[in-house]
Amino acid sequence: MSRFLIVGLGNIGEEYKHTRHNIGFDIVDHLSQKLDVSFSSDRLADVAEAKYKGRQLTLIKPTTYMNLSGKAVLYWKNYFKLPVENILVVVDELAFPLGQFKLHPKGSNGGHNGLKSIEESLQTTQYPRLRFGIGNNFPKGKQVEYVLGKWKDEEWKIVQEKLPLCSDAILCFVFEGLQNAMNKYNSLK
Repeated sequence: MSRFLIVGLGNIGEEYKHTRHNIGFDIVDHLSQKLDVSFSSDRLADVAEAKYKGRQLTLIKPTTYMNLSGKAVLYWKNYFKLPVENILVVVDELAFPLGQFKLHPKGSNGGHNGLKSIEESLQTTQYPRLRFGIGNNFPKGKQVEYVLGKWKDEEWKIVQEKLPLCSDAILCFVFEGLQNAMNKYNSLK
């Protein structure tokens, strides 16, 4: 049975819940609900196990804080002896408008500390990711406040509309492969 590691990036703690930087957690939480599994604390992450169409999914939300996400990803990659192409990292993306998301086979970290940490731990940029647009509607010098800020009500409505699509895109990646998932979901507005 093929196994996949789905990694939602975010920060632990109530103060970070439903912030823009925690969209990875929110998407993986939505997926866990869709698959009817729940998280429990384990090594370096909250972990949920699910089966989907003959595939084994391990969903993780690193408990290392964003800047050390790579420690958790490396631990679980090695624990299951997974190739990097069976790992999907779900991350917030400033360069995309709110609600736009895309799957990518690889890429730069774009200054994202979570991706930097994963890159350092895995020693590669060649791992799949789902990048979810959080927009960049903030004044100069206020990026940190914006990224760590809570969604406005109207933004949260858009996010909630996109969560099911993101979950579907992840399951398509798992079952049909990255290229098919990119073809189906990357053109959606």
